[in-house]
Amino acid sequence: MPNTRKLLKPPFRADEVGSLLRPNGLKEARLRRQNGLISKEELRKVENEEITRIVEKQKEIGLQTVTDGELRRAWWHFDFLEGLDGVEGFDTDSGIQFHNQQTKSHAIKVVGKLDFTTHPMIEDFKFLNGIAGSHTAKMTIPSPSMLHLRGTLDTDLYQNEDDLFQDLAQTYKKAIGAFYDAGCRYLQLDDTSWAYFCSDQQLKDMRLRGLDPDRMKKLYAKTINEAVSDRPDDLTITMHICRGNFRSTWISSGGYEPVAETLFGNLNIDGFFLEYDTDRAGGFEPLRFVQRSDLRIVLGLVTSKSGELEAAEEIKRRIDEASQFVPLNQLCLSPQCGFASTEEGNLLTEDQQWAKLRHVVSIADDVWK
Repeated sequence: MPNTRKLLKPPFRADEVGSLLRPNGLKEARLRRQNGLISKEELRKVENEEITRIVEKQKEIGLQTVTDGELRRAWWHFDFLEGLDGVEGFDTDSGIQFHNQQTKSHAIKVVGKLDFTTHPMIEDFKFLNGIAGSHTAKMTIPSPSMLHLRGTLDTDLYQNEDDLFQDLAQTYKKAIGAFYDAGCRYLQLDDTSWAYFCSDQQLKDMRLRGLDPDRMKKLYAKTINEAVSDRPDDLTITMHICRGNFRSTWISSGGYEPVAETLFGNLNIDGFFLEYDTDRAGGFEPLRFVQRSDLRIVLGLVTSKSGELEAAEEIKRRIDEASQFVPLNQLCLSPQCGFASTEEGNLLTEDQQWAKLRHVVSIADDVWK
């Protein structure tokens, strides 16, 4: 009997956010490369082998989409942003502060006019697409908002902030076009800023940095909409709203109410991956702002931060609760985030990671029969 939960277009009933735990062999190869013991080509060979293995694992589990697990990256955002024209990475005195954890010391800065000419991740996607077979290859990149939120700026370069955001939008428009030309039909923008706007502590920190959160929300929404405005009809673009994901810790807390109307009513995105694995995300009431019948909401009800499997019946109950605000046929299920937003990864085993993804597929099979 055919499985009727399967959708022809992403996001899918059982989906995934993107990043996967880095295998030990890959971690060792990256360290050897850093120490000059192997060549760039030798490291890429190891990466290709591991990516091929995890793609086959995703297919075996029953997912309709496959990612490369972001195995070639150290960071979910900096690696991509540093590849843009006019952006450089640099070492800092301290890392990004999470709940009782801090990342490695690294950041980005804008040192020239923003643009997109070429990028190594185009070839990375082509490799993924070449081994995806009949599955949909999903590419994940940071939202344009991340360059502004996480980057520093030479004020002599962009004295007018509007000019910065205009160039940023055009840069991303070119990037989206380049991924499309490489065969990408499923692109995800990862974004922590919208969860920050829901957090009293993060709003306070923004204001201490001299930032105006209300102006930022407007600029971010306008920039994203401009960036995706020329996308072809057969390119699906989703957004993952992240609350921070490093070594199983987090940054922001607060329900989606402060940003729900902007996200669901004003952003021209095809679907949203929303973290709903803990009460830090609040309730489903903000989903009442979903008024588009073509907008899919992917409920991140299965945590990627620990290996223990959630009770399937509880997940189904929560899906039913969310369906009081958004029709069931517009809902999907996924882990709340990736399993390794940075190369260090969350505190669970690879076997537990695969069990989590199997759990998502199994529950989706039961809910959307």
